[in-house]
Amino acid sequence: MALKITDDCINCDVCEPECPNSAISPGEEIYEIDPTLCTECVGHYDEPQCQMVCPVDCIPKDPEHVETEDELMEKYQIITGQA
Repeated sequence: MALKITDDCINCDVCEPECPNSAISPGEEIYEIDPTLCTECVGHYDEPQCQMVCPVDCIPKDPEHVETEDELMEKYQIITGQA
């Protein structure tokens, strides 16, 4: 399941550089996560790094982009060229 950034985002800029897949970028009003690039850090880290650094806890799982651990790992392998 990809993550998403909610309207509680304060645009503090700490999440974007932490994303190993470059899935986070500035949106019109708040930061956004590209679900095609988000692997919840599977393959890179044990926990999503953006969630760990977010000071307002505004990065939940996105129920519109449900994926299993295996699907996230497959996406990671494709993104990193290991597929």
